[in-house]
Order: sequence, then structure tokens, then C-alpha cells
Amino acid sequence: MSVSVISTTNITLPPSPQTLSLQLTLTSHTMPQQQGKTKLDSGWLAARSTQVQLTGIQLTTTHPPPGISSPWIPAVVPGTVLGTLLKNKLIPDPFYGLENEAIIDIADSGRDYYTFWFFTTFDCALSGNQHVDLKFRAINYSAQVYLNGHKMTLPKGMFRRHSLDITDILHPDGKNLLAVIVYPPDHPGKIPPEGGQGGDHEIGKDVAAQYVEGWDWMTPIRDRNTGIWDEVSIYVTGPVKIGDPHLVSSFFDNYKRVYLHATVDLENKSAWVAECTLNIQVTTELDGNIFLVEHLQSQHVSVPPNTHVQYTFPQLFFYKPNLWWPNGMGEQYLYDVGITVDVKGYGESDSWKHRFGFRKIESTIDHATGGRLFKVNGQPVFIRGGNWILSDGLLRLSKKRYQTDIKFHTDMNFNMIRCWGGGLAERPEFYHYCDIYGLLVWQEFWITGDCDGRGVPVSNPNGPLDHDLFLLCARDTIKLLRNHPSLALWVGGNEQTPPEDINTALQNDLQLHPYFQSSNETDSLLKDSRDPSLYLDGTRAYVQGSMWDGFANGLGDFTDGPYEIQNPEDFFKDDFYNYGFNPEVGSVGMPVAATIRATMPPEGWQIPLLKRHSDGYVEEVPNPIWKYHKYISYSNKKKVLLDQIELYGPAKDLDDFCEKAQLVNYIQYRALLEGWTSRMWTKYTGVLIWKTQNPWTGLRGQFYDHLQDQTAGFYGCRCAAEPVHVQLNLSTYFIEVVNTTSDQLSGIAVEVSVWDLDGKCPYYKVTEKLSVPAKRTQTIIEMKYPKSKNPKPLYFLLLKLFRTSDFGILSRNFYWLHLKGGDYKLLEPYRTKKIPLKITSNIFIEGSKYEIQMKVQNKNENPNSTKLNLKNHIRSVQGNNDDNINALEPSQGISEEHCEVGLLRRMYRCFSRENNGLRTVETNGTDLGIAFFLHFSVHATKKDKQEGEDTRILPVHYSDNYFSLVPGETLPISISFEAPSGVTPRVTLHGWNYRAGHTIY
Repeated sequence: MSVSVISTTNITLPPSPQTLSLQLTLTSHTMPQQQGKTKLDSGWLAARSTQVQLTGIQLTTTHPPPGISSPWIPAVVPGTVLGTLLKNKLIPDPFYGLENEAIIDIADSGRDYYTFWFFTTFDCALSGNQHVDLKFRAINYSAQVYLNGHKMTLPKGMFRRHSLDITDILHPDGKNLLAVIVYPPDHPGKIPPEGGQGGDHEIGKDVAAQYVEGWDWMTPIRDRNTGIWDEVSIYVTGPVKIGDPHLVSSFFDNYKRVYLHATVDLENKSAWVAECTLNIQVTTELDGNIFLVEHLQSQHVSVPPNTHVQYTFPQLFFYKPNLWWPNGMGEQYLYDVGITVDVKGYGESDSWKHRFGFRKIESTIDHATGGRLFKVNGQPVFIRGGNWILSDGLLRLSKKRYQTDIKFHTDMNFNMIRCWGGGLAERPEFYHYCDIYGLLVWQEFWITGDCDGRGVPVSNPNGPLDHDLFLLCARDTIKLLRNHPSLALWVGGNEQTPPEDINTALQNDLQLHPYFQSSNETDSLLKDSRDPSLYLDGTRAYVQGSMWDGFANGLGDFTDGPYEIQNPEDFFKDDFYNYGFNPEVGSVGMPVAATIRATMPPEGWQIPLLKRHSDGYVEEVPNPIWKYHKYISYSNKKKVLLDQIELYGPAKDLDDFCEKAQLVNYIQYRALLEGWTSRMWTKYTGVLIWKTQNPWTGLRGQFYDHLQDQTAGFYGCRCAAEPVHVQLNLSTYFIEVVNTTSDQLSGIAVEVSVWDLDGKCPYYKVTEKLSVPAKRTQTIIEMKYPKSKNPKPLYFLLLKLFRTSDFGILSRNFYWLHLKGGDYKLLEPYRTKKIPLKITSNIFIEGSKYEIQMKVQNKNENPNSTKLNLKNHIRSVQGNNDDNINALEPSQGISEEHCEVGLLRRMYRCFSRENNGLRTVETNGTDLGIAFFLHFSVHATKKDKQEGEDTRILPVHYSDNYFSLVPGETLPISISFEAPSGVTPRVTLHGWNYRAGHTIY
């Protein structure tokens, strides 16, 4: 146990003015007498500062706003100025067409134009010895706060918390008036006519998000995200409050013996010594909503008046606790840790709760590959993930959207998200869902090469002007996020290191505790080292930049990328990428046609013109709206790569273009991940795709669009990143089996079948019984069909990895391929094939939530003697509850330790749901063949649909989509979504052979 005392000065605020009798039409926040947090997230008004002739003192005393009356409008808090203006339809939608160009930029208007007042009221009346803080979890960029006529300052910095003691300035009757004037960043910069990465880079002088001046995937944000962009609350405690607890677990005896360490800050706000009982409780959730108390410990501590005390609990011992694992490696087990402080003569004064996962993360440079190697709980993790900017460019952040975003990444079988340095220090809600769904997070600080050292014009290499402010924000961010098990790595900056003094300070602040410096586990460390919870972090590594120390070439040279479309087979070649871990490799990301129509006027529905060059390169010339939305071509000038969409034949219209783009998306991203996985541990330790999503309606580098509809690339990734996977090496044409798990695969075999356009199977092979070691990619056999006599110019390949004991399928992978030098144009007449399908659906409804379990069957007979059924196929389980884990349902023979789905899903199964009955739909058709590229969508039922109207219900979670079925094959598909109130959903099936679509439900 260690206790440190820090003296503070008690500042007495001026007395509150007399209570005013005010008739307000605003929504007040009712403050109950109990302690804890109350969010102030509704009932706000906003007005441009230049239109308000009153001072903050007047606004919160004699002249409050009369309600929604010019210049006062309803405000979005948390949110930004632009978000408020958009909600009130005072600006066009910057995410639609070219409308962003019609919004005045801060560089032209001046900072005053986007300096806004925000006003609200709240009720709060304290009882004896209670104290209350007004908390701002983040503002951008600085602010003055007025409460009941008293002025307080929120200093500069986008990434810092603010806490104001307002105990002495509350109105005696509990009616309180709050006004906040928010100022934009000091250096909002100008946007050069040619655009560029980070505009003129001036934003880099502030400690703020740098993407707001625009990038090659983003247009400028006109207000630079000015506003109260994160949570506002009032927080009531007794005389002693808890601040920034730090939880750390240490492991011994091969993870059988575990200790929980905890340090808390205690602040005594009273003028007398507080005799406190400090309690820590660790509970675990059992079946039937029963909680088991694993540990309960109480300690006595005296806190002098008006001081902070740092208290370290005696360590808590656990034997064989349930561990937290990344997605694909096991369960994301979380314990509930609660800390309370009781004050003698008062009772419970404050409490704190957090969901905590026992896990150890190590990050070192792998000697075999030179790449950064991550281990979790002693097991190496082959990283397959993506780069993340932020959820929404206007910072319309919500718990619900975060849940969908993170679950989508788990659905793709990813295990890491990189929070890029030009974006945000992500919010606790983001990390909450990464904890639940098992996504490791690489969190970068606010440095980018473009704004902090290079670019045109050359940017300032010395980072922000105020280095102390940067470090203050960094340290506060570390305290905000450090207890999340998903947080795996701190990184100084994107393609740039922080200035030397900042970098050195971060290295010192984030030094590892000896427990985490190596894998050596010795009792002497437990006895001799300072308690790890006394460190600022101490549990996860710090790397100075995204291309240093095991990333790219490790030296900071520009060796990430490339960012254009590639020949799919190139991803498998020796010379494609020469380093162990690529932090950024990007490609295309065209959404479906419905998204184009929903986000652009008709003149934006024109597909690119094709311009043929003498060297064979086919240039795509997009319309101006696509160009503005950062469209990236499906051809590659550097490689004189043929336009990958035209390989399927000239696109006729928007629908045809977007459907063919989905075919390319699927192939491109599946090949990218399969190419990296083919060299798992022999050449590579991981890869992060640039990027997974768009915070705006961009047309590049995304697996789901801003409306949250997935592209086919989403499902190409989902296929390629399976923990156990069978794949075709597109360079060598050898079949490979990937085992990323910690268990050996035994008693398995691979079925290889080739299918032609007539639905016949000219090539069929089943391997002998195989074994594949843990953490290994193993070459199995050559796929020799292209070398056979008279191979078809275009054919389908189906690979199935199955258990020989019961034919249960562990992995299924379907390819469409052409001979060398060929194309896919024969697929065009194949559209006329009418393949009979049978879709059996079971629909469960719980309120507005729908879950549909279906089986989709190609009714043609399978000519092969061996028929592998998908009844034991590993499939995802859907759910929309905050704590539902998108886990894998184990097939027989798979280790329960790694497939256990846990209590949360078992509880979900018990939810009372209305069974809407079994339904069967059959499509007409007599042709023999492949049911090719089938995909579902969910729509609102509408009688009078207008042209371009978007009827989709989004988001929707699919266990699979954009799939194909060979004759006789049946595939289980699950769909889950939430329908808007009063809307009747309709599920439709489309496909290459089913362009008109079929209603399934």
C-alpha cells in the first residue's frame, strides 16, 4: 500500500446572485438528490456570437434567451456548430453532392462566424456536504463558461477534460442558468485551390484533429469541428470524490496466478479531515443475471482537508481467472470492478465502475521478419485489421453508431483498428465496444507527416506551437483510456514522429513496468518493483511513429502503401511488399448504386468515361461530383493495369457499374488479406488496410459507406480473415490452409471442385487426411485445372476445408477465375441463366428488432458423389444488445476454450421473442448452374417510391452476403436489424442471375 498527499488551495468562488423569477421555454435538466453523473445532452440553444449583444453574465442572470427565437436555435450538444446549423437546415448537407461548396469556410468568414454561444438550464439543489462539478469531456477549441453570472475558463486543446467546481455558485432554489461561448481553433488555416493533405497545414499548430482541412479522402470541414463535441455533465459527490483509478493485472505461473493492482486519487473538498473507508469489489456475471463477488476489500484512509491523496490498494489475488482475448482467439471476458469511498459521518461519498479484462499485451520486433509482433496472453496474434479515421466528420458520435461500427469490424474477422493520428483520441464508448467485441486498438497521438513536417507548402516540423499543451492533452487522454483491455499500443504520430522533446516526454511517461518489458515471469519482480498501477500506463508499448520500430521499413522512410488497385495475384508475390508489417495499404471502395442515388443528385449518377491511352492504360474519367467525393479508379496507371470493372464488359449504367465494382471489391480485398496470410510469420506479422470506412460520403477505401451499408469488399475480408481458412494462392495456384488458432488442426481434408458456366463439374478432388500446426499457413496441393486438357476460359472454383469425422465444414471459399490473359466477359450472357432457388426463413421479432435465420439452396442436383453439408459450418450469431458478443458458434471438434460465446449470448438466447413462423420462397428456373453473387438487402415497404429515393433500412448485420451456390448446395444466412417505428420491413434477394430481385420477407 502506498499513499501520497498533494496539497491544494481551496478557491472560494463569489456568492451566487439572488434567484431570479424567469419564465423559460427551455427543457430543464432535473437533478435528483442522489449522487453521480447527470448528462446535459438536451434542451440546449445556440446562437452566433456576433448576433448576441449580451454578455455571458447577462445571459445567465437578467437576460436569458426567451427560447427558440432568433437568433437562438435548437443546439446539438454534444456536437459541433456545423451539426447544429445542419439540424436547423440553415446550411445544405455537406455530405450530399457538391453542397459542401455552398457552405462558407472559416478561412473566408473569419473565426467569429463560427464562434457560438450555447445555453441551457438545469435543476440541481444540494444537501449538506454535497459537492458538484460541471464536466466537459472535450470542447474544440477553447471556451468561456458562465453559470448564474459567474465566469470560468475552459482553456485550449481539443483533447482534454475540464472539471469545474460549481458547488458555491448554484442557485439556492436549484434553478441554474448555463451559457458557454466556444471559440474555433486558433489556426483554422486556408484551403489551397488544389486541396491537399491537411490544407495549408496551419491546423497542425493547434492540438486538434488535422483532417478538418481536408485530405485525399475528405473535403474540408467548414467550422473545423468547433463546438462542445463530447459529453457534458454535472457530477454530484459527497465531501470526498474519486479521480482516475488505474487498474493493472500482472500474471505469473503461465497465467494461472494473477494479481489485480489498483490506484485511485481521492480529493477531499471539505475543510476537515475525512476518515474514509475505501472499498474495491470485483464481480463476475453468471447465468440467470446472477453476479458472483470474486473479491471485496475495504481499507481505511485519512484524507486531510482540501487535499488530493493517491492511494494504492493491496493487490488482489485471482487463480485461473477468465482471460480477455482478441477477436478470433477466444472470449472477451470482462469483470466488473467497482470502487466506492465512504466517509465517516456522511456515508457513501463517491463511486466508480469499470468493466475490466485480464490480459497481457506484448509488442516487440520479430527477429524473423523485422515486423512488429503482438502477443496477447503469451500467444502471437497475426494482425489483420484496418485504419480508422473517425465515425462521422461532423462528430455526430453516438453509442449506437459506435456499436455498429465496431461490430462491423468484428464481422469482418478483423482483430485490430488503428486510430490514425489526423483524427481523434477516440472516445470511451468506442473503446467500450472494442472491449466487448475483441478489437485491439492502436491509438495514435495528433501528429501527421503532412501537417507536421512535409507537404506543399512544407509544414512546420516542430509540431503544435504549445508543446506543454500537447503533453497535457496526451497525459489526460492516457488516463481516460488506459483501463480498456482493447487498447494495445500508443503511437506518437502518423508517418512522422513528434518533436524531440514531446517524443522523449512520451517515452518517459509511457515506459513499461518490468512486468511488461519481457515474458520472464519471476516472483522477484512481484516483490521488488513499484506497483504497476502507479505508472501513468506501463502496460502497453509506445512507438514513436507509424513507420518506425517494426512498422514499414522501421526507419521512417515512406514504405507504407500502395493505395491503388492491384492485380489480385500480385499480393502473393515475393516482391509485392518487402517489410514485415504494413500499417497502410489501400485500394478501391465503390459503394452500391443505392448509396450513390441517396448521396448525389442525378447528375452524379453518371458513370466514368473510359479514355484509352496508347500504352494500353484505360483511364477512368469520373463526373465532377464523383471527383469531389474522392473517387479512386478501378485501373492503375503505374502498372498499366486494365480497368478491373471493364474485365466484366462495358458497364451500361449506374446499377451495372456498381454491381461490377462489387465483384472487383470482393476479389481485391480477399486477395490482399490472403496474400498477407499466405506469408504469415515467414514474411509478415500483420497488415492494416487503408481504410475500413469513411467519415463522409467518400468513394474510396471503405468496406461500408457512411450510411452503413457494406460493400462486397466487406465480405471478401470476412472470408479471407477467418481464423481457420482455406485459400488459393493466386500466384502459384497452390491451395493453402491457414490456421491462426493456438490448436493444431487434425483429421481434416480439402474438397476441390471446379464448375463451368453450364453447371458441370469438370474437375473434382478430395485430399487425403491432413494436419496443420497451430499458427501456420501450410501449402497442401496444386490446383491443376488450368493445366488440364481444354480448360474452360472462365470457371468457378469451390474450396471446402472439412473434418473427415463428420464432414463438418470449417471453411468455404468460392472463386470465379479466368485463364491467364483472359477476362470475365462470359459472365455477361450468364445473367440470363435462371437458377432455381429455395429460401426457407424463420423470423423472430422482439419489439422493433428482427432476426431472420434462413437457408438458401441451389435446387439443382450436385453431380458429385461426396456432398459436404454446411449444417456444421461456423456461423456468426447476430444481436443488437450493447453487451452482445459477435462470437462464433463452435462446430464439433473445435476447442470450446476458443469458441465459447459466453454468458451475454446465452442471455440473448433467452430473450422472449415472437416467432413469426417458417416461410419458404422458391424462384422459378430450370437452368443448371451456379447461383452467382447473391446478396440480400432490407427495405421499408413503400407504395409510392420516388426515383432515387432510398428505402433501405440500415444498418443490417448479415452472417454472409455476396455469396454464390453451386448445384445442390445450401448455405445458412442470418440477418438482424432494427426497423424504424411504424415501418414494415421487406427483405429482398438480388444476384447476378436475379437482377429483378425477389422478396423473401
